[in-house]
Amino acid sequence: MIASLLQLNPRGVQALKLTDPYSIHRVVYGLFEDVRSEQQKQDSVSSGFLFADKGGDARGRQILMLSDREPLRNLNQDYGEIRSTGIAHSFLEHETYRFEVIVNPVYRQNATGKIMPVKGRESIAQWFEDRAVSSWGFKVALEQLSVDEVIVKKFNDKKSREVTLAQAHVSGVLSVIDRERFQKSFSLGIGRAKTFGCGLLQVTPVVQP
Repeated sequence: MIASLLQLNPRGVQALKLTDPYSIHRVVYGLFEDVRSEQQKQDSVSSGFLFADKGGDARGRQILMLSDREPLRNLNQDYGEIRSTGIAHSFLEHETYRFEVIVNPVYRQNATGKIMPVKGRESIAQWFEDRAVSSWGFKVALEQLSVDEVIVKKFNDKKSREVTLAQAHVSGVLSVIDRERFQKSFSLGIGRAKTFGCGLLQVTPVVQP
């Protein structure tokens, strides 16, 4: 896997019209060769990369990316730069990590089959704890879990359809309980809405003295 940081300067942010999750999606997807067939896209086969918007200020904007291949070097040099580094396999062999992630906290109603947002910080924390164990290969301690920036974003996709996206920033400490599943969660992301910047687990090993 390859970790990359897209650093855009103010000129790049303005020229690329970064105003909402779709515009960031458009820029990131333009940095990677499209290797999926139309059928694979319909079957929701992974694109091979994830990203997380790290926000911006007067100096520009940073977008973190994780991919199974190098990003294309087609960014206008006047707009910023891309820095990449390979991730050693041993990086995913630790037992404990500090983490942060942007998630799309939703659930499917049994009666209707509709996808519904999870509301409230406590409910989102419980949702995250449950899915960490059942689906993502790690466990978290609720008392160490922080749920911040719970927001709903509305924007239009490339077909001018309105998209409503619930997001929450979750951070804390995780302990690996299923190595294979955890590595898959790191590589492929967790939860829904990865297309719009959710699901990238940003982890730092906690090394015991």
